[in-house]
Amino acid sequence: MSPPIHPDPPLPLGQGNLSALLAVAPALLPALLDAIPARVVVLDPQECLTYGNPAFYAFTGLQPEVILGCPIRHVIGEQAYANYAPVRERLTRGETVCWEDWIELNAVGPRYMREHLVPAFDAQGQRLGTIVISLDWTELRQNQQQLEARLDELHATQALKSSIVDQALAAIISTDAQGRIVEFNPAAEAMFGRQRTQVLGQPVEDVVIPPRHRAGHRAGMARVAKGGPARMLGQRLEMDALRADGTEFPVEMVLSRNAVGDTSFYTASMFDLTERRNAQAQIERQRDALRQSEKLTAMGSLLAGVAHELNNPLAIVMGRASLLEEKMAEHPLASDAHRIREAAERCGRIVRTFLNMARSRAPQRAPVQINDLATAAAEMLQYNLRSHGIELDLLLGDDLPTVLADGDQIGQVILNLLVNAQQALATNDPPRRLQIATGVEPRRDGREPWVWLRVVDNGRGIPEALHERIFEPFFTTKPEGLGTGLGLAVSRSIVRDHGGDLRVEPRGPGACFRMGLPVSGQAQPETSAAPAPIEAPEALARVLVVDDEPEIAALIRAFLESAGYEVASAESGALALELLSAGRFDAIVSDLRMPDMDGAALWRAVGERHPLLARRMLFVTGDTLSPGARGFLSQTGCPALEKPFAKADLLGCLKQLLG
Repeated sequence: MSPPIHPDPPLPLGQGNLSALLAVAPALLPALLDAIPARVVVLDPQECLTYGNPAFYAFTGLQPEVILGCPIRHVIGEQAYANYAPVRERLTRGETVCWEDWIELNAVGPRYMREHLVPAFDAQGQRLGTIVISLDWTELRQNQQQLEARLDELHATQALKSSIVDQALAAIISTDAQGRIVEFNPAAEAMFGRQRTQVLGQPVEDVVIPPRHRAGHRAGMARVAKGGPARMLGQRLEMDALRADGTEFPVEMVLSRNAVGDTSFYTASMFDLTERRNAQAQIERQRDALRQSEKLTAMGSLLAGVAHELNNPLAIVMGRASLLEEKMAEHPLASDAHRIREAAERCGRIVRTFLNMARSRAPQRAPVQINDLATAAAEMLQYNLRSHGIELDLLLGDDLPTVLADGDQIGQVILNLLVNAQQALATNDPPRRLQIATGVEPRRDGREPWVWLRVVDNGRGIPEALHERIFEPFFTTKPEGLGTGLGLAVSRSIVRDHGGDLRVEPRGPGACFRMGLPVSGQAQPETSAAPAPIEAPEALARVLVVDDEPEIAALIRAFLESAGYEVASAESGALALELLSAGRFDAIVSDLRMPDMDGAALWRAVGERHPLLARRMLFVTGDTLSPGARGFLSQTGCPALEKPFAKADLLGCLKQLLG
């Protein structure tokens, strides 16, 4: 590579100047040239070396007697000489040339040289030769290259660190010793809602620290400035930070101190803990819900057992009251018997509702009456409402069509709405009112109408901003310990699974929840609470009653005999098989749970000995909750009548069984 050539003004050595200088001071010039640290050589017009100062010979390590008079190309080498071609052309034109570059010299190897080459002429313009002044800048150039490499490395390191800081997920804020911000990465911009250009140079306390913590921050900075301990350095701390909009949020921070020369800088790496706190809160709510669910499961099992034990005495009370009412039809005490029967039937409905709620089974859709479900829920909570001073109004629509739905699930939804209303009214000043209303909503475009139910209270109501949030899982407005935030979410899910909707309506000062469900059939006639007339069988039928409870067996026998059936009874399955072997029977009414031989074992035995009669078995039980009982009834297709039951229910099932 040819050395770079730099223009340089000619030295003040015009034609004849060198000869004049030698003539004036013949002893001064050699001393001057010998003292110059630069290498000085003089070449004749044929480029042969005619002079070299001591610095030149010391640099090359050559002796004057060896190289004086030799062509310079032999001294510096052919490769180096070839690089001087552009320089020689300019010297020929009388130009002074200045250049610097790496050059390979024979005697010393590769060196970085800076040279001035000056052509000399006599008075007639004849070229006398060339004066060359050289400086060896090899070490300087090497140091410069090392410095440039180090700077490049520092630039690359700085770029890498800047990239890491810019791409970091953590918010990184650096300040000087006075607390003024010197770095604010993109993650910090996103976290705090502020631009880097706006906060650089600002006190960090005014940007990210809530006002109530600023005094403590200033005290800590002052303590460190006086040489006190920096207590927060290197520790993971959770604290509150301040967004640009004035809201506070939790962060985790690690603070470090770095010294650059005599200056200290502080860097805080921060993570937003909002999502983590929300997740922890949700997990805690889920744990509370799980504990509550476990409690409810245990209570449900206990409730189911208690309800089952109540079935038998309730069945006896209901049945005997019904018989007493029939016998005393014209007696003044008939109204008392009627009240006893109605109270017992109400107890039976409450027990049945408890059992339905405790059942764990797949949803089963069937035509249900929303009015019946609303009445059952109201009866279940009647004592609670009355004890809290809550007046309940039932405004149930007439001739509502049935809805194809799972009665247990929709009943739970209604009960949940009533319980929520009761809890909302508990802290309300009297009067406390609760209303349940039902009706039909006509639908356009040929779609079938909806049956709706409203639960309205005169409590404090629900803010409009929360009308949708209250249906989110684990969100609750109730005080701690009164709810898990799952009731409304599950209720809406159940209703929507039925093709309907559950929402809050903005009505009145209190809260109003409206449930709407699509119907599945025509309107059903309203049933009367009085016992339906029972038709006597067309032909005398013999029925075998099997029950280990003598009172239940006697009640069923009394019901059947009053309707014209011929009845025999057995207290166990074994005795029932003996009676079947001794006589003819048209149907069997049996308890499902009995000691020794239960109803399932009796059915199998009857199937082996009397196959036709096995298809005419009606089971009376209060144990349809258990998986074993449900599985048996589902597998065999045998009808079942749940305790407690009314006389009309028993006779209706038996008539259908006999065909």
